[in-house]
Amino acid sequence: MNQVKVNGNFNYDISINNKEIIVGNEAIDIDQIKVNDYVTHLLHNNKSYTVEVIALNKEEKEATVKVNNNIYQVAVKDQYDQLLKQLGLENLTSNKVSQIKAPMPGLVLNVLVQAGEEVKKGDSLLVLEAMKMENMIKSPTDGVIKKIEVKQGDKVEKNELLISFS
Repeated sequence: MNQVKVNGNFNYDISINNKEIIVGNEAIDIDQIKVNDYVTHLLHNNKSYTVEVIALNKEEKEATVKVNNNIYQVAVKDQYDQLLKQLGLENLTSNKVSQIKAPMPGLVLNVLVQAGEEVKKGDSLLVLEAMKMENMIKSPTDGVIKKIEVKQGDKVEKNELLISFS
């Protein structure tokens, strides 16, 4: 059984057995037609729904989906995630990131953060120009900036240390 959380508020227990979808303890009758890899058309209780996957993060088991032009954030916890949580081991899979290195050689156009600043996963940290394209370097984790190793105008090589986290 999977635990599905929608928009951070609504929780559902969902399982699929032999193409039968069970929500809570109730079997749900759904007809579906897959339009493409990201869009599915559903029919449930004589109502039509178009479901489109806008963003998918398989590693975090999260997705942003649009259902009839309404956007929802969906997070799924499978039986293994639930077992790890019961055992108190749910944080074993998270990697502690302590450094960000240059993914390619380039020129530092702009540093957007300062040492001591708290950042969230996905926050923009700096702009790196490589091959005449601007690349936004984003934080791979929540954390506090310990030290910024580069400044605006610096040329960097691939794998050169850019930012350290504390």
